[in-house]
Amino acid sequence: MSVLVAFSVTPIGSGEDVGELVAEAVRVVRESGLPNRTDAMFTTVEGESWDEVLAVVTAAVAAVEARAPRVSVVLKADSRSGGGRLDAKVATIERHLAEEA
Repeated sequence: MSVLVAFSVTPIGSGEDVGELVAEAVRVVRESGLPNRTDAMFTTVEGESWDEVLAVVTAAVAAVEARAPRVSVVLKADSRSGGGRLDAKVATIERHLAEEA
């Protein structure tokens, strides 16, 4: 089984510059050792089970909650058999784009 979770954490009530707080969440994800990718809108993490991935997301949110009075979380998940999809999904799109060129 493979679970991909894309999530964003938004500190509320901590001022306009929230990059430092968001970085705390990303640090937790990166230190988890699970495959992950961060872009401008979401951090995606991949694991073998819901429990494994959601534990990382929960810890990332907790890191922000420790420094912000309120936290908003957006989460999108995909669960299916097989692993390595974090990179494989992007590689498939890139292959199709290259074929069109």
